[in-house]
Amino acid sequence: MQFTHEHEELQRTLKRFIDEQINPHVDVWEAEEIFPAHQVFKQLGDLGLLGLCKPVEYGGLGLDYSYSVAMAETLGHVHCGAIPMAIGVQTDMSTPALARFGSDALKREFLVPAIAGDMVACIGVSEPGAGSDVAAIKTTARKDGGDYVINGGKMWITNSLQADFMVVLANTSEGSAHKNKSLIVVPMGTKGVTRAKKIRKIGMMSSDTGLIHFDDVRVPQSNRIGEEGMGFTYQMMQFQEERLWAAANAVQGLSNCIAQTIEYTRERKAFGQSVLDNQVVHFRLAELKTEVEALRALTYLATEHYVAGKDVTEWASMAKLKAGRLLREVPDACLQYWGGMGYTWDNLVSRMYRDGRLGSIGGGADEVMLGIIAKYMHTLPARR
Repeated sequence: MQFTHEHEELQRTLKRFIDEQINPHVDVWEAEEIFPAHQVFKQLGDLGLLGLCKPVEYGGLGLDYSYSVAMAETLGHVHCGAIPMAIGVQTDMSTPALARFGSDALKREFLVPAIAGDMVACIGVSEPGAGSDVAAIKTTARKDGGDYVINGGKMWITNSLQADFMVVLANTSEGSAHKNKSLIVVPMGTKGVTRAKKIRKIGMMSSDTGLIHFDDVRVPQSNRIGEEGMGFTYQMMQFQEERLWAAANAVQGLSNCIAQTIEYTRERKAFGQSVLDNQVVHFRLAELKTEVEALRALTYLATEHYVAGKDVTEWASMAKLKAGRLLREVPDACLQYWGGMGYTWDNLVSRMYRDGRLGSIGGGADEVMLGIIAKYMHTLPARR
């Protein structure tokens, strides 16, 4: 995949916005453990950046997914992982199924303001007993007249403390765990929705992450996205994009981490020479750079095939797996070369060290990615 002039213009616009409107505030937002999502998303919406791949009739730009990958990569210039993640939840995790399968009325009520930045969205899949194992969710939505009545809870939900609506995956019938789930749009102000707790994390500090309870939450059945019982399938389809987004976002941040480390070690002196002059350092940084560029190539190739309409579940899983591993390996290796400075809280490399650890957990753990890859390799043992 080769970025065109249009891709590069988008990246320049976003990079300028990051430099002027996000990075100057990141340290404050990290300290406050929240960022003003409505303000930032409205600014992004005004620039047309929240609906790159969404239908034109709902305020999107109707572009192919390579533009979303270009945006995800550029968001790696943000001086933390939390804000890019929150933006990605809005654009590539909460709204794709709504855009593809939602009714016209549902899209006009929720997708249009999400693209404009007038509403903040979140996706409600994970639960205390069901993270990567999506089929194991317990939240239910039973029919009552023309409504669904929802009971249960969702945990580790990014944007949920500021969100205007959540796209909730719930069990709407008995039967097979893969065929009894539906995606339902739930306005967060609905009676019975409780934002129970703000979850404090070891990283991603400026992203709000909540525990949400549903107690007899009543919403119209017209808030269901697409067909009843297809929620699991829709969510799995969405994961291809989510995982490509995660891989693309990692590439730029990892590259910046290496570049910052080169700059620092070139200036830092130890035992009569710069730290960078030690072969163990510049060889190790060369290895890391090679790994990052291999991830970039894999992500671009998978995106190219995805845009061409091919199933890239295997490659997207590989890219997500590799990104998660490198988000652990690269900051850890670089932090060592910063010495005591690397162990300070506000150092960008130490922030990436904390933030990046989520990469191997969120959006499907490494072990889930390995299982998917093994399945496509026909090496996964059959379940008994």
